Amino acid sequence: YTEAWDADKKSIHVMPDTPEILLAKANSANVSNKLYVQAWEEAKKKGYDMRADAIPIKTAKASRDIASDYKYKETHEKEKGHYIGCPSAKEDPKLAWAARAMALQNDRLYKKAYNDSKTQIHIPVDALSVQAAKECQTLVSDVDYRQYLHQWTCLPDQNDVIHARQAYDLQSDNVYKSDLEWLRGIGWLTEGSVDVVKAKKAQELLNDRLYRTRPEQLKFTSITDSPDVVLAKTNAMQLSDV
Repeated sequence: YTEAWDADKKSIHVMPDTPEILLAKANSANVSNKLYVQAWEEAKKKGYDMRADAIPIKTAKASRDIASDYKYKETHEKEKGHYIGCPSAKEDPKLAWAARAMALQNDRLYKKAYNDSKTQIHIPVDALSVQAAKECQTLVSDVDYRQYLHQWTCLPDQNDVIHARQAYDLQSDNVYKSDLEWLRGIGWLTEGSVDVVKAKKAQELLNDRLYRTRPEQLKFTSITDSPDVVLAKTNAMQLSDV
């Protein structure tokens, strides 16, 4: 079936001057990395001549001197101690302004007047605010709020003591739950409970195995001489590469 096509493929010949071939060659030259850097590679082979007085060298040196920290601070170091116009550092406006800003920022100096004035306040003992504070202290004081009663001595067989013990036992959580202590640590099998039965029923409803019948479980035998089977075999033979 494919013999004629295979023979055709070997006899096709494309002329080298066709527009498609010329376009492919032009595209190859455009995207070629070797041709793209060819001029740069040839320029590198010629070498270079860089003199010490060249403009790029001078520009680099000037940039280095500008960026140098020593050159940047050289003028400032030379001018140290040569201030003119102020006989002392206190009379210099800039230094005075810096000292004033430092004093304002100093927390100790900022709070010095307040700390000195704290010990000079005198409040009368009968002032309304003092009396109100004392009354509030008395109201919120735990010592004055609680007044413990004296210890009573009662006989253990008195009716009120026995009644109080019975009431305490009824209200006690330990006594209330004492009948359940024997159940602690005993496992409980939930088989047969409502939730378990409901879960099983839901699982049966959602079970794909019970809902659908597998194709392999169906008893089916294909007829070998039916028209569609014969047609499929014929097509398979025609499409077979062998």
